[in-house]
Formats: sequence, structure tokens, C-alpha cells
Amino acid sequence: MMTIAIAVFSSFLLSVCFVALMLYIARKKSWYDTIDERKIHTGDVPRLGGVGFAGAFIIVVFVISFISPEDHFGWRFLPVVLAMLLILLCGIYDDLRPLAPRIKMGLQIIAGLCVIFPGYTFSRFIFPDIPLLSSMKWFWYPLSLLWLVGLTNAVNFIDGVDGLAGGVSALAALSYAAVFASFPGSKTATLLCICLAAVIGGFLVFNLPIPKAKIFMGDGGAYFLGFILALLPFINKTNAQPDFPLLHAAALLQLPIFDTFAAIWRRLRDGRRIDSPDKLHIHHKLLNIGLKDRGVLALAYGLQIIIGALVFFSVKIQGLLSLVPLGAAYLTGISCFTVIHYMNLAALKRASLKSGGTPLL
Repeated sequence: MMTIAIAVFSSFLLSVCFVALMLYIARKKSWYDTIDERKIHTGDVPRLGGVGFAGAFIIVVFVISFISPEDHFGWRFLPVVLAMLLILLCGIYDDLRPLAPRIKMGLQIIAGLCVIFPGYTFSRFIFPDIPLLSSMKWFWYPLSLLWLVGLTNAVNFIDGVDGLAGGVSALAALSYAAVFASFPGSKTATLLCICLAAVIGGFLVFNLPIPKAKIFMGDGGAYFLGFILALLPFINKTNAQPDFPLLHAAALLQLPIFDTFAAIWRRLRDGRRIDSPDKLHIHHKLLNIGLKDRGVLALAYGLQIIIGALVFFSVKIQGLLSLVPLGAAYLTGISCFTVIHYMNLAALKRASLKSGGTPLL
């Protein structure tokens, strides 16, 4: 227990130091966040805070993986660490000098391949297992790659309110930790998840709206968080333990996933590029219906905690009964998104009646 406490505190402290250093450098170099159609902040706010917590986590992962007694870490895990580093470097460059979407996608695919080639993939959809799919090992490689690349970009979509992407990611990491802690022989996976929450906590010291954020994580930080959250279901990959099923992982991360699907559908419907910015993400809708920044965080954090608890119970139960809390987790997320959507429509219609314009749907 003392070892865990030291590792978690060290992760937090290292992140605080690195983020503080990036805050100093960003101000000296005038590396401020750009304002576009989907941003809601005003004034000059330094970016690249994600470099701080991501760098801290990569160091932590490298150290822990090589002192772990579990055989699915060590040298086998080295390509995964290199993938994290690639995502981080890609994000740093993109924040300083935006990369073309196809180049970013190509680098994300390379990072994903570094993960799946050593065998870190999904191997089941759900509890109870579906034998046919479990035996089709080739099927899980492209699906896991799609999961990694998709979620890498999904977290970036919810990074619009101070503390939102970081807080939701930290809570998701703690949910993963709770699940892994319930499996015997999964100490390293549990510790890595807790350390991820700790390094995000170090960043949130500077990012929570109290009274306002001092630094943003930047697109690179959001990409890194998305990649790591997509990776977490794979890190306990052993024959002795049940791995994290795809539908359970998707339920746990449904806030960024549902928001991404909604954004893609909205832009395709309107004949726009799927990477074009707008102000119709989940946090924009919550602000539009009258919530302040802290209200958005309270609702999103509360939703993530409820979903995390339901997913935890589902994985613990396994068998047919596991479908009950899993279904409740999806029902909670879908219901919340639906209510917010229609409340936002009502708010837009009221605004349209006052201005005489046409609301954006």
C-alpha cells in the first residue's frame, strides 16, 4: 500500500512540476490557444499543458512497466510506450504548427499498430462471451485499431470547458482501476490507471475554472488522453484474467463517443467536413440551456461516476446478469444526451423567436 501511495503522489507531483514548467514556457514564447468557431474562451490562455501531464505519465509508465513482475509488461510493453510518445510528439507539433488531417490520421494509425502488434487488443464483445467472435483473433486487430484511432480523436471534441476533458478522463481511469483491482494478479494495471488519474489531477490544479483556467491541455493533450483511455482496456492482457469487453469499455467512455457520433452526423447532414468546428458539442448545449462552467462539470462528472459504477458492477457480475447494469449504463447515457438535445433545441427556438433568425439544430 505504501508503494502505491508513493507512486501516485510522485505521479501527481511530477505532473504539477511539468505543467508549471509548460505554463512558464508558453507564456515566455506566447504560445496561446487560438480562438475559432468552437472555442468559448476569451483572452490569451497558454496551451500545451497536455505536454506536462503526458510527459509525466510516459515516464511513470516506463518505470512501472519495467519493474512489474507481470510478464505482459516489460519489453513486450515497450512498443506501447513508444506509441504514447509518438502521439505526444504529434500533438506537440500539431499545437505549434497544425498538421494536415491525413498526416495526423496516419501517425495515429502507426501508433495504433504499435499497440496491436504485441497483442494488446480486445478479445470479446461482452459478458457472457460469444465463442465464435472470441475464436476469430484476426477480427479483433482492425476493430481494436479503429477503437484506438477513433477514441484518440473523440476526447478532443469534449475539450471545450475548463476541467471537462481532464476530469471525465480521470474519473474513467479510476473506474478502470476499480475493475482491475477486483481481478487477482492485476496490480500493475491498477496502478497505471490510478497514476493516470494522478497526473491528470496535477494538470487540473492549473485547469479547473477556479476562478478560471491558467493553461489548456491543447489538442495534443486531448489526443494523448483519448489514446491512453482507448489503451487501458488492453493493458491487463493475460490468459489468467478476463479482459475488458468492448461494449463495457464503450459504455464507460460513452460521453466522448456519443458526442463524436453526433458531431459526425450533424456535419454530414449539413454537407460539411467532419473535422469542421462548430458550437454544438455537448458542453456547448449545456452552456446554451443556461448552465455555467461549474454546472457543466458537475453534471458531466456526476454522469461519469454513475456510468463508471454501473460498468464496474457489470464487469464484476459477468454472466447474463451483467447485461442489467450494462444496459442501465447505456440507458443513463442515452437518456441524458436525449434530454440535453431537446432542451438545447427549445433554447435555440426561443433565441430564434427573439432574433427572427433560424436556429442551428
